[in-house]
Amino acid sequence: MHQISEYFFSKKMREIHHLEKKGIQVINLGIGNPDLLPPNSVIHKMQEASELEYANTYQSYVGIEKFRHAISIWYKKTYQVDIDPNNEVLPLMGSKEGIMYISMSYLDKGNQVLIPDPGYPTYSSISKLLESEIIYYDLHEKGDWCPDIQLLEKKNLSKVKIMWINYPHMPTGATISFEKLKKLVFFAKKNHILLIHDNPYSCLTNERPLSIFNVKEAKNIALELNSLSKSYNMAGWRVGMIIGKKEFIQNIIKVKSQMDSGMYYPIQIGAIEAMNQNSEWFEKLNIEYTKRRKIIWEICDHLCLEYMKKSSGIFVWAKIKNLDKNDQKFSDKIFNNYHIFITPGGVFGNNGKGYVRFSMCCSVNTLEKAKNRIIS
Repeated sequence: MHQISEYFFSKKMREIHHLEKKGIQVINLGIGNPDLLPPNSVIHKMQEASELEYANTYQSYVGIEKFRHAISIWYKKTYQVDIDPNNEVLPLMGSKEGIMYISMSYLDKGNQVLIPDPGYPTYSSISKLLESEIIYYDLHEKGDWCPDIQLLEKKNLSKVKIMWINYPHMPTGATISFEKLKKLVFFAKKNHILLIHDNPYSCLTNERPLSIFNVKEAKNIALELNSLSKSYNMAGWRVGMIIGKKEFIQNIIKVKSQMDSGMYYPIQIGAIEAMNQNSEWFEKLNIEYTKRRKIIWEICDHLCLEYMKKSSGIFVWAKIKNLDKNDQKFSDKIFNNYHIFITPGGVFGNNGKGYVRFSMCCSVNTLEKAKNRIIS
C-alpha cells in the first residue's frame, strides 16, 4: 500500500468541490468525463428494461447472450474483425475493471510488466498492488509516441509477462499505424509476452479505428480492452469488454466470477442499443468534438503552448514552451489565476513532464468562458 497513492483525479476533484462550496466556479478541463448524453433510444431501452420482473436479479457472469452477440457485431462493423460471441467476449463493468482482472489472472509476485511512459496511471498502480516489477518503456514526441522496438529488444525480457499498449494513446492522442501495430504483435509473439491493447478512444476524432485483431496473428498472444464510456457518452454506466481467445477469457472469468455478480440487466440492454447506432452517431459526435478542439487550440495559442493537430480521442496534449517547463507549476498557475483545471503531464509519467493535457468534455460555451478568462 505504501507504493501507491490515491488516484490524482480523486484528490483534485475534492479540491475543486471545496472551492465550489465557497462559490468559486471552477472550469474542469482536466478529466475525460463526457458531458453529452447517450443516444435517446439507449435511455429509452434501459427504462423499458428496468420495469421487467427479472431486471433486478443477479445476471450471468459473462453477460447475457444478446449483449455478447451485439459486441461481436459491433466489432465486425467497427473494425472488420470476427469475434466468437460465445468464447471470445467478456463484458465488464468498465474497462478499468478489466485492467485489474487481467493483471490478477496473469501476474505473480516478481513478474515483470512493460508499461508505457507516459501512460494511464492505473497500469502501474495495479502492478504495484500485485507486487510485480514495472519496466517502463519510453514514448517520445519525436517517435510519434510509439514504442521503439529495437530498444525494447535490448532489454532482458525473460521475466516479462505483460505489455500494455494504448492507441489512440492516452494522454497524448497519438495514433498508431497498422504496420507499427503488426511489429508490436510480432515482438510480443517472439518474446512470449501477453500484449494488451487498451482501446477506448478509437472511434473519436479518428479517421481509421484499429483493433489489435486487425493483425491476424494477434489472437494467440493478445487481448483487447474496449469501452462504451467515451464512444457513447456512457461513462457512469460502467460498460466495457475484454476481447480475446477462449483460453485467455476463461482464465479471466476465474477471477471476475469471484469479484462481481454480473452486470445490471437494463444496462446491458442499453449497451446493445448503443452499439446498434449507425455511423451518423459518430459523425455528429466528432463534429461536436472538432468544434471544441478548435477552441482549446485557441486557448493553447494564448498560453504559448505547442500542440499536435493530428491527434485523436478527447484530449489535447500540449507542450510548454516557456523556459520554466514545470508542468505542475504551470497547471497550478492556471488553476489559481483563472480557476481552470488542466492536467499536468507528469501525472502520466516522467516523459509527460513539460506537457499539459486538456479535456474536450466541456461544452463550446464553457470552453469560450475558459478562453475569455485567460484572454481578459
